[in-house]
Order: sequence, then structure tokens, then C-alpha cells
Amino acid sequence: MKAGQLEPSFPLQTVTWSLVLSVMASVLRSLQIGYHTGNINAPQMVIEEFFNQTWKERFQEPMSLHALTMLWSFTVSTLALGATVSALTVGIVADHYGRYMHNSILTANSLSLMAVGFMGVSKIAGSLEALIVGRFLIGLFCGLNMTLIPLYIQEISPTRRRLLPPPTGHEIMFSGKFLSISWFQIMSLENVLGTSRWWPLMLSLSAIPAVLQYLTLPFCPESPRYFIINCHEDELAASELQRLRGTQDVLEEIEEMKEEAANLKGTEDVTMLRLFIVPSYKQPILIALILNASSQLSGFNVSTKIFCLAGVAHPTHTTMGIGAINILFTIFSLFRSKGQSNTMNGNLHGGAGHWCISVLPISLHLRTQGEVPWTKYFLILALFTMVAFYEIGPGPISWYITAELFSQSARPVAMGLTSSWNWFHKFIVAMFYQPLLHLVGPYVFLLFTGFLLVAVLYTFFRVPETRSRTFKEVAAEFRQADVPLSDMHPLPAGLEAGEVGSMVGVQ
Repeated sequence: MKAGQLEPSFPLQTVTWSLVLSVMASVLRSLQIGYHTGNINAPQMVIEEFFNQTWKERFQEPMSLHALTMLWSFTVSTLALGATVSALTVGIVADHYGRYMHNSILTANSLSLMAVGFMGVSKIAGSLEALIVGRFLIGLFCGLNMTLIPLYIQEISPTRRRLLPPPTGHEIMFSGKFLSISWFQIMSLENVLGTSRWWPLMLSLSAIPAVLQYLTLPFCPESPRYFIINCHEDELAASELQRLRGTQDVLEEIEEMKEEAANLKGTEDVTMLRLFIVPSYKQPILIALILNASSQLSGFNVSTKIFCLAGVAHPTHTTMGIGAINILFTIFSLFRSKGQSNTMNGNLHGGAGHWCISVLPISLHLRTQGEVPWTKYFLILALFTMVAFYEIGPGPISWYITAELFSQSARPVAMGLTSSWNWFHKFIVAMFYQPLLHLVGPYVFLLFTGFLLVAVLYTFFRVPETRSRTFKEVAAEFRQADVPLSDMHPLPAGLEAGEVGSMVGVQ
């Protein structure tokens, strides 16, 4: 049936099995991301022994402590380096190969399986390089999917069910975190797979969801919005939308997409350079870049390493406790009722305050060599609270703010750039945290505090409120250069998000 032959109506949009399967299939990719971002930490000691032993066999001398520290830091951070590179290609992949279907998923999953192969044979082959290459390849996989997955889920979601903010790279990793902590993280414990013999197998477990991903491929539709706006295939878009909605009555959404496509005709392609030149893009991209940088420079991703400084007897178990708090407050963030800028600002204040408080017990504990026992418990409590603030504030918001500030034509490029920027700062922190810790001790956390304080001020004055507002309304505010962004207000009380449409309006 042609899209033009559909009768106009305004059906109640329901959740269909096709929609659920598409989201769950996307989650299989997020499982791999959530797993690989943390699975290498538990077997750190046995992997460092492997590094040292391999080095000895090659050069007949053990590695120096400095060389071992730098090699470990580089191995861990290589994932973020790979993600930084691949995130820059998201716009090309999304616009030329589709959000989900065969080409993009085959490309991404092939990277995952190659990475598993390299990491799995690294010990048998006695190759440090194989492990590093494997981490880089899985980083390429992560960089693509952290943007493609939320982009796809947002575009297939029913408009009237978008009462929550759009799904994000941070939030779709929830299932990956959960599985990593509840099962895979258990497998990485010293008495399970985190041993000198089995750690390569532990690093390769993500092959399971990768294979399952291929099995779900034939049942997952493409984004209808992609077919109309990028491919100009109205019939294909109508067919895919009917699968997703479980009804033949999809004219309302089709017309909305066609209107957006018509408005985009004759406009120049959005490039990364144009994001910094065009006035309607310049302020949003600066906002997104600063929020993504501050999210990583907050030091959240190294917070669990402080347990080693605190002298915790079983840091792996305590790290799993941090992961449980991580999951709990990620769930809480899905049901937040305040607007984004209010949530971000409040929780950045909380995060900055807790880093300021945490610097004192860290310093005391290191200076006194653990002779003041209460500092250890105070520090652990502060870190748990820090994680809670991060998961309901800067963590998720830094990802979905980009999707809410840009139209369809600019969104893939903008999300790719900000995702790459986010991963780049994660790489910087992972690579240089330990050397800086050795150089300046606990005062390295003052740097994190400083970055958070800057983010607090910037958020308060510049980040707009986007909840219950269309892209048209947000973009109109950006064009008014003489109006401070802090003056932006949400829609009047009582106006539902469904009444103003989705955040994918027309520029």
C-alpha cells in the first residue's frame, strides 16, 4: 500500500512486538559496550603479570614500574581511543547505510567479533599487541553503537510515548552494566575466570550477544524517518512504520516526516565545520561539547580506583557495590520528573561538592599511611554518593542533550562529534590519571573539582530547558542571540509532550 493512499487518522500508538524486538536487539549491542568498559579492571593484576612475563621473554629483563603503569594505562584507554575515532564516522554510517539494517550492523558486529578474536588469542600467542589491538577494535564498535543505538531507538519510538527524554548512549548501556555486574563481573572474579589461565576467555564472553545480534537481524525494521528523509522512499517508510505501530493507520506520522523532508530540501549538507559557523548550530554544539567534556573530566570513571588508595581489602567487591549503586540510580534517572537543565545543574553542584569533600579524606589517608581509619569509610561513603549524583545528572544528560538540540539533518553529525569528544576525554583521563596520581598525589582530584565547578557555572547560565519542547521552539530561542539561554522556559503547565510532537522537528 502506498503512503499516499493511507487514510488520515490519529490512532492510539501502542507498543508492538516489532518495536520491543527492535529495542531488545539494540540492547544486545549495548551489552557488549557495558561489558567491555569495565571487564578489564578486575583481572588487572594477572594481566600485568602477563605483560611482565612476556616482556621478560622478549628482552630478558622485567619491566620497570613506570613502563608497566604506562602500558596498562594505554591498554585500558585504547578502547576509548578507538571509540573516539569511530564516533566521527557515525554521520556517514547513519546516513549512507541506515540506522540499523544490514550494512551498519554487519560492520559493527564484525568489529566486535574481530576484537574478541584478538583478545582471546593474546595469551596463547604471547602477544601484548594482540590485546591492545583487540581493545582498539572493540572501541571502534563502542564508538559507532553509542550513537547509532539511541539514534535508532529515538526514531522508531511512537511520538506520543516520548514522555521521557530520548534514550541515550548512557541509558541504553544500563542493561550492559547490569549484566556486567550481575553475571560477567562475577565471572571476572579471581576465583572464577579472572585468573591467569582464564582471563582471555573472560574478555571474549561478549561474542555471545554478538552472535545473537545476527540472529535478530531479519526481524528488525529500519528507521522510517531515515527512509523518507534520507532515501525519499515513502512506500518503504510506510511499510516499516506499519510494522512498528501494528496498524495500517500511520498517515499522521508519515506526513510529519514528509513535511520535515520538504523543509530540508535545498539546504546544504550539515558538516562538522558548519556546526561551528551556522548561528542556529553554534551555541547548541558548544553546549553539547562542554557538557560531554565535563562528564568525563569529573573523574567519575576513575572513582572506583580510589578504593585501592583507601586500602580496601577486597576492592573488586567494593567496585561491584559501586556498580550496583550505578544501576539503581540509572533506573531512577529514567523516571526523573524535572527538566534536564534543572537536573544537570543540581547534580553537578552535588558532584562538585562531593569531590571537594572527598579530597580531604583522600589526602589524610595517603599522608597518614592509613593511620586514621575513619578516613577510609568516609571516602567510600563520599564515592557512593558521587556515583549517585553522576547517574541522575551529568552522566545521562551529556548524551541526550545533543539529540534534543539538533534537527534530523544535523543530528547524526552532531551526535557523532559530541560522542567522539566524550570518548576522547575518557581516553585522556584513563591514560594520564595514574601518572598524574604518582606526580601530584591526591591533589589530582582538585583538577576534577575545578572542571565540575566550571561546568556548574556554564550549565546555570547557558543550558536551555528542553523538556516538553519541540526542536522548533528550542531552535527559535537559539536564533535570538540577544536572549540569554538561561531565560528559556518550558511550556506552560498542563501541556503534554505528545501535544507538541517529538524533539525531531524541522529547522
